[in-house]
Amino acid sequence: MKLAVVILNWNGQQLLEQFLPSVLQHSQDATVYVADNASTDNSVTFLQENFPQVHIIQNTINGGYAKGYNDALKHIDAELFCLLNSDIEVTANWLTPVIAEFDTNKHTAIIQPKILDYKNKSYFEYAGAAGGFVDKYGYAYCRGRVFNTVEKDHGQYDDSTSIFWASGACFFIRKSVFNHLNGFDESYFAHFEEIDLCWRAYNLGYQAIYIGTSTVYHVGGATLHASNPQKTYLNFRNNLFTITKNAHGFLFGIITIRLVLDGVAAMRFLINFKFSHLWAILRAHFSYYSLLPKLLKQRRQSQLVPNYYERTSILWSYFLKKRRHF
Repeated sequence: MKLAVVILNWNGQQLLEQFLPSVLQHSQDATVYVADNASTDNSVTFLQENFPQVHIIQNTINGGYAKGYNDALKHIDAELFCLLNSDIEVTANWLTPVIAEFDTNKHTAIIQPKILDYKNKSYFEYAGAAGGFVDKYGYAYCRGRVFNTVEKDHGQYDDSTSIFWASGACFFIRKSVFNHLNGFDESYFAHFEEIDLCWRAYNLGYQAIYIGTSTVYHVGGATLHASNPQKTYLNFRNNLFTITKNAHGFLFGIITIRLVLDGVAAMRFLINFKFSHLWAILRAHFSYYSLLPKLLKQRRQSQLVPNYYERTSILWSYFLKKRRHF
């Protein structure tokens, strides 16, 4: 099957210089693209001079992760897409089990490999770890990572299993499924857009799979660090977007509880004098309220189905029952 590895770049020349060689070395079964999001550094010139074998797609604006990939993938002829962050080191034969799964199981639509921490390679990486889930209130967590507790890799997730969402750091998807879902929701800009896409896919009966025999190493936060209030804003806002559009059941009750819990998070930022993050949560809510009519319209147009995991609360398990592992 024709596979395109597509790296989205924005002013990331140093990351391309560091990590692109491993992608090229270990991706003989794929065509490698760099989709440039209107960078203002020398990324494109650097690629042209040093990696002529890489296909370059130049987006006209920086539309973030969502629009950046939506625009770029329209120009790529392949049956499978691998959306790969520019701060990822891949390993030998990382593509082999993924392509085999797509080739043998026609029901598999989305795949994530094992994602380990580039800075501490014996541990899972926060953004994806061994595959993602969400709880009854829309909080995302992973096998191998629950909130800020990250597990050491002992081979406990070397399996292949169904998951609910795959990390956008290394995200495989069939082109036909991506097009059927109309790609990412561009109002997200960045963060949570892959969870929204996977949730919409789940509601339509598509299957997401984690494959633990494929491994990559992710730096994480190379584009937008966790300490940046903009990341707080996008995470809180886009999480509310995703719940409103996709969650099965009594939406008013779910959102009411989430707003209360967001208020608790805001108070924690206040107590810790992180006023910019407090303001980020307030801005996230204002943006959510302004777009609520559009989100409710999207909800009405969607097929919503119950989720087998949604009866649990990860907050209850983690903070009150003290369960720190998946």
